[in-house]
Amino acid sequence: MIRTAQPEDLDAIAALHTRARATYYRGRIAEEAYGGAAELARTREGWSLAVARDAADGGVLCAESGGEVTGVAAFRTADGETTLTQLHVDPVHWRRGTGAALHAACVDVWRRAGVRKVRLEVYEHNLRAQAFYAAHGWHPDPVGARTTGSHRILWLTVDTAGDPSGG
Repeated sequence: MIRTAQPEDLDAIAALHTRARATYYRGRIAEEAYGGAAELARTREGWSLAVARDAADGGVLCAESGGEVTGVAAFRTADGETTLTQLHVDPVHWRRGTGAALHAACVDVWRRAGVRKVRLEVYEHNLRAQAFYAAHGWHPDPVGARTTGSHRILWLTVDTAGDPSGG
């Protein structure tokens, strides 16, 4: 089931986010930068702000199975640009359609809001995520731009005809 995230989900979301990030950051950056107590608190605060955001400015969706948060996605619209800021699935729930369901739910929200193009940044070493996004219609930035030297920019054109992949 995909639903709107609630404040009571924050601990589960932050823990899930930390577990997911560990799969692609481990061995590449210091553990404290993605898994320490201070980072977990910072992560929870960031998710708290996203969950509290006005719906016109974005949203946070949770995938839930058996009362457990198994995935989360967040997006934001600012200055006329919509960005998929986060999409994480708990690693123990990979390959079960959770990410695809979250993605489809985001595309549906964007379509209903009249969003035509969405941006995201993906860690250059997270090849699993890059393959996922490519399979769902995301394309590299036409000029190959990167930010901070470690993230690739991808774009999705939202299909207003109702294609659930967005492209």
